[in-house]
Amino acid sequence: MTAAEIQSPAAEAERPSVGLFVTCLVDLFRPSIGFAAVKLIEAAGCRVAVPAAQTCCGQPAYNSGDRKDTTAIARQVIVAFEPYDYVVAPSGSCAGMLKVHYAELFADDPAWSARAAAFSAKVFELVSFLVDVRGMTTVDAAFAGSVTYHDSCSGLRELGVHAQPRRLLGTVQGLTLSEMRDSDVCCGFGGTFCVKYPDISNAIVGKKAANVTATGAQALLAGDLGCLMNMAGKLQREGKTIAVRHIAEVLAGMSDEPAIGVAPGDPEAVR
Repeated sequence: MTAAEIQSPAAEAERPSVGLFVTCLVDLFRPSIGFAAVKLIEAAGCRVAVPAAQTCCGQPAYNSGDRKDTTAIARQVIVAFEPYDYVVAPSGSCAGMLKVHYAELFADDPAWSARAAAFSAKVFELVSFLVDVRGMTTVDAAFAGSVTYHDSCSGLRELGVHAQPRRLLGTVQGLTLSEMRDSDVCCGFGGTFCVKYPDISNAIVGKKAANVTATGAQALLAGDLGCLMNMAGKLQREGKTIAVRHIAEVLAGMSDEPAIGVAPGDPEAVR
């Protein structure tokens, strides 16, 4: 297909529509992840929209046992994203909530069960969508250095995200992947878990930080910003200079921004 054909209204209408679920953390702390996600989804041949009516996925309330507020949030999210062919989130945690738990939430609600099931069926984590749905096998990106990858709990266990990120990282020019020990073990974030049980959370992330450091990698990547912020904080408190980034930023060739938790202007800002 030529560039002119892609830009024509008919060709544009034939491209699948994707509603990007930005997530609270990306919106508030790391918008560059959202822009990277848009770039990657468009490169996969899709139209991207960011519904203004979207809010939190409801996971904090759900994990705290607040089904009333979770249900109200879920209904709003479903309505906001119903017009799109797919719903994609740059977070295994939020995508897991949308895909797995929304259907469960409305299982006994005749008025909403079918809508929730239809919604959940079209939800995907970002990298899984690129590889499993759109068949992406390579990315046009470069990253000079070695990285290690953390498998976030929800993405791995609820959505089966494991091989997909490694497949695309293997095509990034200049990048070397150094696998860490226990890459599939929790980092200790767990959403509200780290707030309710800070001592246990700190012990868990301490082990994760040690495994990250042992790889000798220059950067740590993952697909969930919550995990990344937790691990970045621990590494920085320990005086480590390992850059922490969301995988989308690397795959999209947008890794010039300061690493997570590093302020612009800091001598270590771009690592």
